[in-house]
Amino acid sequence: MEQGPGTPRIITLTSDYGVDSLYAAALRGAIISRDPEVRIVDVSHSIRPFDTNHAAFALRATAHHFPKGTVHLIAMNTTQTGEYAHRVMELGGQFYIALDDGIFSLIADREPDAIHDITVTSESDLLTFPERHIFVQVACHLVQGGVPAVIGRPASGWVESEWKRPLIGADYVQGVVLYVDNYGNLITNIDERTFKEVGKDRPFRIPLKSIRMDVNRIHRHYGAVPDGERVALFNHMGLLEIAINNGAQGAGGGASQLFGLKTDSSVRIEFEPKPSA
Repeated sequence: MEQGPGTPRIITLTSDYGVDSLYAAALRGAIISRDPEVRIVDVSHSIRPFDTNHAAFALRATAHHFPKGTVHLIAMNTTQTGEYAHRVMELGGQFYIALDDGIFSLIADREPDAIHDITVTSESDLLTFPERHIFVQVACHLVQGGVPAVIGRPASGWVESEWKRPLIGADYVQGVVLYVDNYGNLITNIDERTFKEVGKDRPFRIPLKSIRMDVNRIHRHYGAVPDGERVALFNHMGLLEIAINNGAQGAGGGASQLFGLKTDSSVRIEFEPKPSA
């Protein structure tokens, strides 16, 4: 993809390194040494260790906000095996560099434009830091307008994986909490389309910690309820989110803390049963 004049060169970093990681600093330094004009954006270095689903969620939530030509470097589970290979996925004019352990199929909402196996030679004999010695080379090549064919060959496929799909019944949808943000808001895997298809405008309730805390209405924004009140809405990703308006995790006001729910906790929507024929 040829970069036009004035097009920003952006590389994002996503990892489970942890905050203030020296590994992240090493990646930034290596990128800047190759191209001082590249803008480096940290998506997150607080991905749960080895959690491919969490990394994919972070990129699904953020990547579409970046311009075409952006390169996303994913420093997660990067050791190649006979089953998993280093690859580049091209999707919607952006590039994703990672070990393909299923993360590409988790990120993509459709068939990718292309996938290439990475065949460039590592810059080091060390095998423990391929994101520095291989991924940085590839990212800088792509962000400068280079084509994937130069750094690899077309892949024969990708590793299939699936989001944790909600369970669906005639009168219920049961999902899980995918992510708890810094405010304690609970983001689930229940999307608005599933809610509408199963519910068909029927009354519903979302059981929480006690009957008096149950949710039976979807609002459009947090401020639709008074401060400190529970609220359910479909967020910018189209996913059901349960929150406390102006609540804060750790201060007694986050939904996660108040309702005793965390990542992978079950969330169930129960619809009023359909009348019998």
